[in-house]
Amino acid sequence: MLARNAQALYWLGRYLERADHVCRVLQLQVAALVDKPVDEIEFGWRRIYFGLKRLPPGGLLSHSRDELTLADSFTLAGDLTFEPSNPDSLRNCFDMARENARQMRHCISTEMWLSLNRSYLEFKPLDLPDIWKSSPEEFYADATRDFRAFFGIAEATMYRDEGWHFLSLGRMIERTQLSISLLAGHDAAAEGDQDTRESDLVSLLRIFHAMEIYTRKAGSEFTHDEAFAILATDEFLPSSVIASCEAVAACLSRIDPGPEPVCSKALRSAGRLRSLVANELPDAEDQSAALAEAEAECRSLHDILHAGYFEYPAESARNDQSTGFM
Repeated sequence: MLARNAQALYWLGRYLERADHVCRVLQLQVAALVDKPVDEIEFGWRRIYFGLKRLPPGGLLSHSRDELTLADSFTLAGDLTFEPSNPDSLRNCFDMARENARQMRHCISTEMWLSLNRSYLEFKPLDLPDIWKSSPEEFYADATRDFRAFFGIAEATMYRDEGWHFLSLGRMIERTQLSISLLAGHDAAAEGDQDTRESDLVSLLRIFHAMEIYTRKAGSEFTHDEAFAILATDEFLPSSVIASCEAVAACLSRIDPGPEPVCSKALRSAGRLRSLVANELPDAEDQSAALAEAEAECRSLHDILHAGYFEYPAESARNDQSTGFM
């Protein structure tokens, strides 16, 4: 398929997965504003911003709580939802996803376009006061349902050519990277604390939809090591890091090798990433370093795909037209 089509579908998957992630963490965070202690609310914002590697507006993120100043929750939610200068804001992700889908209408199903466009038109006129005056957690929950409905419609209606695999690949790489970053953000937010609060681990498990499986496997006592082991390495948990890594490899195995042997190089990178998560992360003495290494490998995999499938030299395309990427 055309490289520009593959790139647009890849980024469509990434933007929508990122928007879904932002909605999920904000849904749980704003729900906590009602009845949680200030320390827990502050920890949640720190974890979100560390995970997204972004400084909050009017504040400072550091590893020492004594040096931390955060804006109020209204401002922070606005920064992550509607702020134009924040590339990871829900509005920007939604805008970019919709634009990629608009350009790729010939590659996606009519039902996919109608679903995404309807959600976008409902979201477009809104601003933070519109959602804050009633029940902001319901807004984020509804948006999450819309994004997941889109992927469900895609699963049911999209033709299973390489366009489908690039869409899925973008989504799974984004999920892998965000999951690793969120785990790293949790550790960064907790640095300096002698004990991890049970409530912080519970909220992390809820983000990954892993509360039920945790209590089934580990009981009612919540520990950092047990929670991270499940979230990172449980192959049966759909949102675990290892499950996302395996989904990435599955998508890569179904894509044409490209103008150079890009796919085999990408598969090796995906294999290294899976090995890091499965073998190094659970027992690492320095878990922060292991997470940073996994994040770096995830970025390296993206760079391989970008250079090999989307931005490769024109001469390479002429020499390898048999691959179909041109």
